[in-house]
Amino acid sequence: MKNKYNTPLNSRYSSLEMSYIFSEEKKFTTWRKLWVALAECEKELGLNITEEQVEELKNNVDNINYEDAEKKEKEIRHDVMSHVYAYGLQCPKAKGIIHLGATSCYVGDNTDIIIMKEALILVRKKLISILESLSKFALKYKSLPTLGFTHLQPAQLTTVGKRATLWMQDLLIDLENLDFVISNLKLRGVKGTTGTQASFMALFNNNEDAVIELDKKVARKFGFSDSFPVTGQTYPRKIDSIILNTLSEIAQSAYKFSNDIRLLQSMKEIEEPFEKNQVGSSAMAYKRNPMRSERLGSLARYVIVDALNPAITASTQWFERTLDDSANKRIAVSEAFLALDGVLNLYLNISENLVVYEKVIASHVNSELPFMATENILMEAVKRGGDRQELHERIRIHSMEASRRIKEEGLNNDLIHRIIEDDKFNLSKEEILAIIDPVNFIGRAPGQVEVFINDYIKPVLEDNKDSLGTESEINV
Repeated sequence: MKNKYNTPLNSRYSSLEMSYIFSEEKKFTTWRKLWVALAECEKELGLNITEEQVEELKNNVDNINYEDAEKKEKEIRHDVMSHVYAYGLQCPKAKGIIHLGATSCYVGDNTDIIIMKEALILVRKKLISILESLSKFALKYKSLPTLGFTHLQPAQLTTVGKRATLWMQDLLIDLENLDFVISNLKLRGVKGTTGTQASFMALFNNNEDAVIELDKKVARKFGFSDSFPVTGQTYPRKIDSIILNTLSEIAQSAYKFSNDIRLLQSMKEIEEPFEKNQVGSSAMAYKRNPMRSERLGSLARYVIVDALNPAITASTQWFERTLDDSANKRIAVSEAFLALDGVLNLYLNISENLVVYEKVIASHVNSELPFMATENILMEAVKRGGDRQELHERIRIHSMEASRRIKEEGLNNDLIHRIIEDDKFNLSKEEILAIIDPVNFIGRAPGQVEVFINDYIKPVLEDNKDSLGTESEINV
């Protein structure tokens, strides 16, 4: 609808898969699956519920009568009871046992956990694909010398591939944390109004073992090894904070990558993909702006800031629960996942299609390497019988003059030419050029790339073959 606000997270940034996970349809069908599971487990543990009633509930999980629920909610102002009512209209035989013994958080909170787990698994899948893409890039350019930077000032050389492993190392840390969060997620379970399970104790005539087993059985039906052993009315709101902190950490890694690409594109060394008919600027037709990296950074910043919402919610819950969490969490949690999905879609698209300009990189290396290479030249000249103190002073004088020439006259760096022409060094042109070959200044960078990918990345990719092949299509 053009006359109503629609979130750009759906229309521009997130995938259909992630959008569906947080859709109304997904939420309400999961509610019904939880009601089915509760009835099944209560029946299995001896309550007076028939197979016919359970089958009636199962047969109406997907054909939700939304109009009946919406009409009822306007009347009673309660979303869960409105859907209990609507479900009952479709399941007259099971009407009396829907939501038996449960409170609203049975469907609301358990659904949130189920949905967040599915969304985390999708995030994980995309992380794996990005790691695969970056590993190919790193291996291809493992030996290509490039300027390293500290303080955004030229420092010792590294390689293009080695720099990519820094991006990958961040993501590997994120993946390890993500796996920990996923593996430790628990369902809220079947806990009743304030978490005491009093209603279920009444249903099962104070059979504590049956109530404990009911809690475990429902959790297992949804793929969870357990539910939280104790809760108030809700699952601990710290879980939302932990999950969004994990999303924030991934966003931080992606943001760092996007900033590096923006800087490299400014230096014309590496560019993000730029399509044939893409427009870089409405005013300056020649421009090739790093729009995807900028958009990635923009969305990543949103995720990082959004992670503060559940942190405040978790710290301000009163006793067994207050409702000031609800409106905030339904926005903060879903939008964090949708925004991060947009981040990862862009990350994958950019990493798969990076353009490297090797001659520009070599030019930049050659403009700075003479200053970095002087120590090596000095040592070799001393080996030939030169006086270190005298040669050091000669290098200082030549360096100062070469630097003045670059900064004040805008000319090229002629330091090496000056040293070649200086008889005090007793080295031929060929010998000096051999000393300053960039390959001599990259240390173990190529080997580090190979070891890192072979020992740390490939095992992850091998163990997660089913997660590979994610499409990197973006909407804008």
